[in-house]
Amino acid sequence: MTSPYAQDGFGAGFDWGPVGAEVVAGDIVAVVDVLSFTTAVTVAADRGIDVYPYRWRDETAVTYAERYGATLAVGRSAAGPDEVSLSPVSIRRVTGITKLVLPSPNGSTISKQLSDTGATVIAVSLRNRSAAAAWVRQQQPRKVVAIAAGERWPDGSLRPAVEDLWGAGGFLGALGRDALSPEATAAVAAYDAVAGDLPRMLHECAGGRELTQYGFEGDVAIAAEVDTSRCVPVLRDGTMFRSI
Repeated sequence: MTSPYAQDGFGAGFDWGPVGAEVVAGDIVAVVDVLSFTTAVTVAADRGIDVYPYRWRDETAVTYAERYGATLAVGRSAAGPDEVSLSPVSIRRVTGITKLVLPSPNGSTISKQLSDTGATVIAVSLRNRSAAAAWVRQQQPRKVVAIAAGERWPDGSLRPAVEDLWGAGGFLGALGRDALSPEATAAVAAYDAVAGDLPRMLHECAGGRELTQYGFEGDVAIAAEVDTSRCVPVLRDGTMFRSI
């Protein structure tokens, strides 16, 4: 029996987090983590940097980066002026890097998880939502799914992050598909409701306030650069995001 949560029978679906990514399958899956993983990936793609998603920043990440001859991103708060982290600002200013291991417990983890399903995985943010939608239309998939990564509460449970809802809705709306699931329709409506005031809304949402509080207001500003990137980072061989 088909799961009622799979959103079958629709051309485009939407769900949340790693569990939703397991349930709602699609030929192409867009991972959306606006603050900050997929925004960071698009900034890296703009600069010709391949991004290797990884879940944890630990000794295994060090080994993983060495295996591919890549630079391992340091913690956002620990990064010096010449170091690179999950912060899009740091990626935009870094020099001499072509491969980057980017640990993230949300967007990066979901991307790696989806790579095992056989789906084509793309990184989508507000910066590249229209470019990604145009590329997806060219592929003519049977079903497209947007997964909002969300964040984590201290107890490890999912915290739905409204910026990821907006990013997913912006992408799904740009697809121009009629056969949206009710969940996807709701995401598009959420984006449309704030589209005319996105930079301010992004700064004022909980995720934007959190980053600003910790001194990363520049990352929020980059995340609000709607439709400025033409790159579509695709996860290759389940290992690295490389722009097509």
